[in-house]
Amino acid sequence: MSNGKERIVLGSGKLYVLLFTGNIPEDNIIEQDANLIGAIQGGASLEYKMTTYTAVDDSGKHSKTIITDEEAVLKSGVMTWNGNTLKKLVATARVNETESRRTVKIGGIDNQNQDSYLVRFVHEDKKDGDIRVTLVGKNQAGLTLAFVKNKETVVNAEFKAEACDDEGTLIIYEEEIVNETSET
Repeated sequence: MSNGKERIVLGSGKLYVLLFTGNIPEDNIIEQDANLIGAIQGGASLEYKMTTYTAVDDSGKHSKTIITDEEAVLKSGVMTWNGNTLKKLVATARVNETESRRTVKIGGIDNQNQDSYLVRFVHEDKKDGDIRVTLVGKNQAGLTLAFVKNKETVVNAEFKAEACDDEGTLIIYEEEIVNETSET
């Protein structure tokens, strides 16, 4: 693939979540197995929405539109998880672990932490190059654990983005550019 060519994106990817410490580290720091939130099911979706305001004169001949608000949310279903995963998804979760038991307490507004997480979705593509979507935010979906006969329990996460730099950036979208070599 060369610089101006479009690509066809097929498939899912991997979801990495780690505590945000104020800067976005290099890919090799983020994309470690220890930072995988779990195997995901149903892929991931990124939504960017903006609210606009349009001023129009009485004749309808002159107008100006500006963006007044914006929102970005990355959604994904996490199929393999444990109590430590829940701590990354629920601001009031507290984990206590012994050798034989992990206990997660959820709830109590006074237990709310202010942690933000660096969230990185990586779509791997050997032919066209990988795609990385990075944001900083918190899960806004709450938590539903459905224990159903003959169906896996998937925890759905919705990370709502917050500005990750002084420019107000909500989403960092990166594509690897793979240069095709011509065959003669």
